[in-house]
Amino acid sequence: MGAALLALTSVPTQAAPADGATVERGRYLAKAGDCVACHTAEKGGDKGGDKGAAMAGGRSLETPFGKLYSTNITPDRETGIGKYSFEQFDRAMRKGVAADGHNLYPAMPYPSYARMTAEDMQALYAYLMQGLAPVKQANKPSEMHWPFNMRWGLSLWNWAFLDTTPFKPDPKKDPLWNRGAYLVQGLGHCGACHTPRGVAFQEKAMGDAGPKGRHFLAGETVEHWRALSLRGLWTVEDTALFLKTGQNRYAAASGNMAEVILHSTQHLKEEDLVAIATYLKALPPGENELPVPAVPRKVVAGALPENLYSSRGGLGYVQFCVDCHRQDGSGVPKVFPPLAGNPAVLARDPATLLHIVLTGGQTVATAAHPRAFAMPGFARLKDAELAEIMSFVRASWGNGGAAVSADHVKKMRAALDPKVDTSTFETPRLADMLASPKAQQLVRGMRLHLETRDLLPQHVGNALNCTSCHLNAGTVADGSPFVGVSAFFPGYAPRAGRVITLEDRINGCFKRSMNGKPLPPDSPDMKAMVAYFDWMKRETRPEDKVPGRGVGKIDRNIQPNTENGRKVYADQCAVCHGKDGEGLRQADGRYVYPPLWGDASFNIGAGMARTYTAAAFVKRNMPIGFHGRFPLGQGGLSDQEAVDVAEYFSHQPRPDFPEKVKDWPKDKKPADARY
Repeated sequence: MGAALLALTSVPTQAAPADGATVERGRYLAKAGDCVACHTAEKGGDKGGDKGAAMAGGRSLETPFGKLYSTNITPDRETGIGKYSFEQFDRAMRKGVAADGHNLYPAMPYPSYARMTAEDMQALYAYLMQGLAPVKQANKPSEMHWPFNMRWGLSLWNWAFLDTTPFKPDPKKDPLWNRGAYLVQGLGHCGACHTPRGVAFQEKAMGDAGPKGRHFLAGETVEHWRALSLRGLWTVEDTALFLKTGQNRYAAASGNMAEVILHSTQHLKEEDLVAIATYLKALPPGENELPVPAVPRKVVAGALPENLYSSRGGLGYVQFCVDCHRQDGSGVPKVFPPLAGNPAVLARDPATLLHIVLTGGQTVATAAHPRAFAMPGFARLKDAELAEIMSFVRASWGNGGAAVSADHVKKMRAALDPKVDTSTFETPRLADMLASPKAQQLVRGMRLHLETRDLLPQHVGNALNCTSCHLNAGTVADGSPFVGVSAFFPGYAPRAGRVITLEDRINGCFKRSMNGKPLPPDSPDMKAMVAYFDWMKRETRPEDKVPGRGVGKIDRNIQPNTENGRKVYADQCAVCHGKDGEGLRQADGRYVYPPLWGDASFNIGAGMARTYTAAAFVKRNMPIGFHGRFPLGQGGLSDQEAVDVAEYFSHQPRPDFPEKVKDWPKDKKPADARY
């Protein structure tokens, strides 16, 4: 409902009790108006702690003129609106005038609420008075700068910009269009964020009619987020799906829009969502965004940008973005949003893209998609690096966006002041390979790790790539990184019972983890893989300790609970690896995420087939998108959960390893070996 139904003393009046149906209708209208989002303090508030009481106010609202705090709109008679008569409530909602006669700031979108019908206003009032429990919580004073802290000027603002005429259906349009227009222009107050503002911070248009109508919902930048043009943005089906689930084939909700979907639109009736989408689709394209294609974009799996592996921006994208958004920019349906055709990427003003990249984001948890996925912030990367990656994304897959400059990133960083990951592990930058005289060989070696199955089909017998275990092509701390590894070869391997070379170790992975065949040690591809390892060695010496090397350890005294592992798998792993461990495939049948058991998975000779090795990997690296840890949001399960789920999936049926009889000829075999 916005920011300001102030609870002030008025003549006590007692509204006649409304019937239950009216109260329930008002409850629905309050969801349509998203009252709870503004009138509930954010989790943590100013002093930390849990989210505030619903509708009791206290949420801070930043404006260009200072800070406002939302007010208590519960029916408490001392601090809430319990003494408001309907007439006083109606005046506040339509004219922005509180019970004692002072003006409300238009951060409370009363210019939009003025369009509500009398019947809906009565129902909303009934719900707030009878459907909410009163909460005694005093309102916080605003912190507006002079002269904006002087409210008398708001009377002039209202005189100039406020139209209190309720919504009038357009007789030339059908009922579905009119219902959508009513919800968008009125209760939904979509224009409060998505309509450009004038010099007096007024919305340039409150509806689509008249000469000013071209401005309505044409896009605006709010609190460093780009509220996109909503005019004809998607198909009716795509828009309705987005409002219901927070996702569609083009995007996932972010920023303030995620809250709108969480608190409001996911709860709307299907017919109302279709009405909203129908109305928006009928609006011609906005003035501030790129034209919407007449035919919806189709992302073609496997259509890779030509400079994906030959530009700094492309290699930066490969390193930090591909695991979630894929080489073709298609994302992972119902998990990670696509970047090809994504409106936040297409927008002329890349504010939302910059905001998310610097601070991170999270998909909204809805009834349709209860599992939220997080994207960590990448503020650890330098301004120039981020500019290269974002420019690549905006120019690829037909997006056609302009480049982002390092200076643009710098300014947004200063405005947002994002937290920066301070871990000691310094991730090597794949983009730096281009400066090497051996750049072509190094890139080939990296690609052999990233796309092992596609590039070496004769040597890979399952659905895995090296990067399935060595995350981001071997650049993630505790994700079996390749950093410094080649310095430790040749070296003694207990499983082999002898000194082995790096080539031996690589071929061991081909035979075990990928259930395939070894590469000839002198082949160009083996040399490329070794060259990539050597480039990752840097200045590492055999006696050095490399931070983040391997996958860490986990307490072997923890006893696995397979039944709990089954539950953890279903809750946290199945979305990417399949209900029955079969993996996740894209439309053309290629694997997105690998199977964890079955014929297309690793065999019993792989290290990941051992409970405690798998548990250590899971503890630090799975699931991805779980929180804000750089660079994949990886890890987050407890030690017990990691052991439980590792025991569960590692002991599922998988291929045999005939050469197992040769393992550990001199040293003691680990207790958790599968044979």
